[in-house]
Amino acid sequence: MHWLARLAHSAEVLGLILAPPSLCGVCMFSLWLHGFPPGIPVSSNIPNGNCSSRKGLNASCFVHEFTGIFQGQSVHYKMTSVCGHVMSLDFIAKYNNWDKVDPAELFSKAPTEKKEVNPKLNMVKFLQVEARGCDYLVLWLDCDREGENICFEVMESVQPVMKGAVLEQTVYRAKFSSITDIDIWKAMNSLGEPNRNEALSVDARQELDLRIGCAFTRFQTKYFQGKYGNLDSSLISFGPCQTPTLGFCVERHDKIQSFKPESYWIIHVKVFKGKDNPLTLDWNRVKVFDKEVGQMFVNLAKTSKEAQVESVTKKEKRKQRPLALNTVEMLRVASSSLGMGPQHTMQIAERLYTQGYISYPRTETTHYPENFDLKGTLKQHTNCRLWGEEVKNLLSNGIIHPKKGVDVGDHPPITPMRAASEEELGSDGWRLYEYITRHFIATVSQDCKYLQTTIVFTIGTEAFTCSGKTLISSGFTALMPWQGIPLEEALPVCESGDIFTVDEIKLIEKQTSPPDYLTEAELITLMEKHGIGTDASIPVHLNNICQRNYVTVENGRKLKPTNLGIVLVHGYYKIDAELVLPTIRSAVEKQLNLIALGKAHFQQVLQHALDIFKRKFHYFVDSICGVNGT
Repeated sequence: MHWLARLAHSAEVLGLILAPPSLCGVCMFSLWLHGFPPGIPVSSNIPNGNCSSRKGLNASCFVHEFTGIFQGQSVHYKMTSVCGHVMSLDFIAKYNNWDKVDPAELFSKAPTEKKEVNPKLNMVKFLQVEARGCDYLVLWLDCDREGENICFEVMESVQPVMKGAVLEQTVYRAKFSSITDIDIWKAMNSLGEPNRNEALSVDARQELDLRIGCAFTRFQTKYFQGKYGNLDSSLISFGPCQTPTLGFCVERHDKIQSFKPESYWIIHVKVFKGKDNPLTLDWNRVKVFDKEVGQMFVNLAKTSKEAQVESVTKKEKRKQRPLALNTVEMLRVASSSLGMGPQHTMQIAERLYTQGYISYPRTETTHYPENFDLKGTLKQHTNCRLWGEEVKNLLSNGIIHPKKGVDVGDHPPITPMRAASEEELGSDGWRLYEYITRHFIATVSQDCKYLQTTIVFTIGTEAFTCSGKTLISSGFTALMPWQGIPLEEALPVCESGDIFTVDEIKLIEKQTSPPDYLTEAELITLMEKHGIGTDASIPVHLNNICQRNYVTVENGRKLKPTNLGIVLVHGYYKIDAELVLPTIRSAVEKQLNLIALGKAHFQQVLQHALDIFKRKFHYFVDSICGVNGT
């Protein structure tokens, strides 16, 4: 493995090319996103072992130095990292006093400033010390909008100390989706520039969330704490994405509470032929909601003691292999099948990515690029004891071209990038990696094929049916057995006109049942459908409503709203339903996407959204105070 890829396996990097003139005249600074953990044998991966490593002044980020080639010239490299965002947006100190500032002022009057996310890390000073005198900056941050935003935070931090009058001419952006030799080489040989539009879309979201969230949160926290002393939370927060997310959970709770069971009746029938086991038939009318009507149909059926076969049909069907894996589907499966919450899943996925086991885990795309090396990726798994034989058969017989999914132009689908074992990854890491790998292999496998047999009977004047499935070819379900065709008792051999004996026929009363509480997987689906959050932020919003004590996670990863969450959402509905419905936030997300694409102006989108929520805030305050006579 190339030395740069080995470094990349340890972190997402920001890079500077720096070099004291006394060494080679040119210095490059390379920067990745997460810190290099101690003990990495960096020097063994550099040509001639010519690498020194040390801790930076913040004692959290390592700095690796070595000589190499950049754009045909000998340079001195410095590689180091940041720890997520360098800066965060906040109001200036004067407007952080809850008692002296009217929350309405936060929409426009209150100035904002960028502050270091973690002052103890002293990240800006650290970057400036390392970047001083450098000629070039190469940025290896996460290749998404947040990563693009961090690029500009780094650039603004080091601009005063780097060489050259125009920093932009000496800054390069590495674009990559996995940390392998090939991808690292490719990224290094096709460096581009940071995308300011994508960074601005993040700036807009940050400012909207800050101003809107703080204004509503401060008002309702002080208001409710002043009137009710038994609240289950000291902070009654509001969030433009968080609140609609909570709204979905409360909406389901309300349906459960208002549900009234209703009785209905079905006809239960069993028939047999010879010594075969009795068959249970399904009534073609399914059910009726009037007992007397149901009894009438039973009486009509009971006029005959025989069931005649009207038709026997056999049809070959397919269960299609899955689309390539994107973030939302990974989160859904991790919650529903692996019992892992979205926030925990993303933390594990990020670790697998930075260690080089999977490709970039934040993507909306479900379509492999045309030049994606499917066979090369498969070959890495031929020796796996769990799926090695399946992989060998695929390579021998020929892989199936994956189903055409959606390419949104961000990153390729989530894919295993090298073989691994449970010992390497740990329990949860292995479980997620195993699913990702099985899913990938399934996308290039055959569809599952089965034969569906349907027998239609008549008993008196009523029609009944039974059906069964027989597996023809397991296809991709050999890799994903939980999606396989369940084993069923074989249907008797028969043909049209055959006669069966009626063994039992009776009317059975049943009741409709209420819906269950939303699962995390179902909520993720709703958020994606209504445009609430992004593939990267959905886990954050879910985590927030749990941490704020608005919902609790019950058995089966079901989300049950607390009294506090229910009261809040009901209050929003009474005053202004749009505060909790997904429509406005979905529209804002679309505008933010236009900023990222360069099709909308940052300031215009920001001001328009703030104006809408400012008017809603004033109406909310006036309404809630008026209702309570204050």
